[in-house]
Amino acid sequence: MRLLFEIDTNDYDLNGVAFIRHSARCINIKNGLVAMVHSIKYDYYKFPGGGIEEDESAENAMIRETQEEAGLVVIPESVKEYGYVHRIQKSDHDDADYFVQDNYYYLCDVEEVIHSQDLDDYEADEKFTLEYVKPDKAIFINRNANHGPKEQPMLEREARVLELLKEEGYFG
Repeated sequence: MRLLFEIDTNDYDLNGVAFIRHSARCINIKNGLVAMVHSIKYDYYKFPGGGIEEDESAENAMIRETQEEAGLVVIPESVKEYGYVHRIQKSDHDDADYFVQDNYYYLCDVEEVIHSQDLDDYEADEKFTLEYVKPDKAIFINRNANHGPKEQPMLEREARVLELLKEEGYFG
C-alpha cells in the first residue's frame, strides 16, 4: 500500500517507550459526498474505522469498525487499497512516551441499508453520527472549529486525506 504522507509532531523522545496501535478506515463516496463520522460533542469529522485487533487483518478491521461506528455494511468485493498515513507523536498514555500509528485507508462500496451503530462508551459520549458530507465542509470544520481536547494531528490527517481524494478526482 502506498504511503500518502507522514505526520510527525517531533515532540517526543524516541528513546522512550512506544505505544503502537494501527487502524483501518473506510472511504465511501456517493454523489460527490463522503461518508464521515461526525462527533457532535467535539465537532469534527473522521472516516469510519478504527483500531486493528490482534490477529485481525487491516481490511477486516475496517469492515468491522465501519459497521460499528457508522452502521455501514461494506461490500467485501468492492474494497480497494487507497493508501496509508504514518503518524508519530507524544503519547497521552501514562505507560508510553510516544504514539505510533499507521492508518490504512480503503475505498469501498456499502450496502444501501444503514444499520444501527454499536458504539463504544467514548463514541456514544461524543455522539458519533454518520453523515454524508461535502469534503470541503469536513476539511473546514476539522481545521477551524473548536474541538476541545481532541488531538489536532488526527483531525489534520483526515483533512489531508480528503484533499488528496479531491486532487485525484474522486469527487468528480
